Amino acid sequence: MFKTKISGVGSFLPEKVLTNFDLEKMVETSHDWIVQRTGIERRHVIADGEGTSDMIVRAAQKALEDAKMSVDQIDLIIVATLSGDFKMPATACVVQAKLGAKNVMAFDLNAACSGFLYSLIVADQFIKTGFYKNILVVGAENLTRILDYKDRDTCILFGDGAGAFIVSRAEPNETNVILTGHAHAEGAHAELLWAPAGGTKVPFSQKVLDEGQHFMKMNGKEIFKNATRTMATCCKEALEATNMSADQIDWLVPHQANLRITEAVANQFKFPMDKVISTVHETGNTSAASIPIAFDMAYRDGRLKRGQTIMLTAFGAGLTSGSIILKF
Repeated sequence: MFKTKISGVGSFLPEKVLTNFDLEKMVETSHDWIVQRTGIERRHVIADGEGTSDMIVRAAQKALEDAKMSVDQIDLIIVATLSGDFKMPATACVVQAKLGAKNVMAFDLNAACSGFLYSLIVADQFIKTGFYKNILVVGAENLTRILDYKDRDTCILFGDGAGAFIVSRAEPNETNVILTGHAHAEGAHAELLWAPAGGTKVPFSQKVLDEGQHFMKMNGKEIFKNATRTMATCCKEALEATNMSADQIDWLVPHQANLRITEAVANQFKFPMDKVISTVHETGNTSAASIPIAFDMAYRDGRLKRGQTIMLTAFGAGLTSGSIILKF
C-alpha cells in the first residue's frame, strides 16, 4: 500500500463581500447579534455570471502552482459540493474542461459540509491502492444564490468560495503523509438540516416555490448540539487510531461553521484556541469549502508549516461527520 501526501493547496474567495451591516438592511438582525452567536462578521459572494466551477478553477490553479505541477499530471478530479453549476453534468466534468485536464476521471461528491473530508478520504484510497498518482480534491460552494434571505436562521451563516488540495503518492521514505481518516453518517437526523423540496421526491412546482420549501431549513439548537458531539467524537477517534494525544497536534482545522461550536470542540480536548485555525469571521460558513479555505489561508500567512501535524474535522447535513490527521 502506498501513502498519500499533500503536494499543494490553494483557495479562492470572491471579491464581493456581504457584511453583517449589509444583512441588517435585509433581515431582522444586527452585527452584534450575529457576532455574539456565530463569530461571523462577513462572507464572500460569487460574482454575477459566474458559477461554482469558476471559483474551483482559480483555487485549483493556485494548488497546482503550490505543488509545482501542471494540469497534465492530474489523474482524477473530485469536487465536493452541494451547489454545483448544474443538476447534470457533474461540476467536476465542467472543471475538467476548463482546466484542460485530458483523459481523467471526474465526479462530484455531496456530503454537505463534511464533503471535503469525505473526498480526501476517498482520494486517499485511490492513492493507497496505486490506482492514481495525483488527484485534485476540491471543496466549493455557491450558497448565497440558494439562500432564503427572509430566514434569519440560515441567511446570516453562509458564504461562497473554493479550496483545493493536490494529493499525491508519497515516496517510500516520506513521513509527511495522511495518517488516518474517519467518516460517518447519521441519516436519522437528516431533517435537522435539509432542503425538503426541489429534488425528485418533491419536485419543483409553483407551490414549492411559493412556500419556499426548496430553501435550506435548519434546527439551529439541535445542529449545534450534534455538531459539537460528532466533531468531538471524530477527533477522539482519530487520536485513538494514531495513538496520539491532543498535545501532539500542532493545529486543529475544523469546519468553519460557527465559532461557538469550534470553541466547544476545542474545550473538550483542552485545545487552546491559539492552536485552532478559525477564519469564520472572514468567510462565514462555506460548507464543503471551509476546511481547505481555512487551511490555505493559514498556510499562506505562515501559521501552518510543512512538517506539522494537523487534525481536520467536520460535520454537515446528513448528518455527516469526519476527521483526518495528517503530517503536512
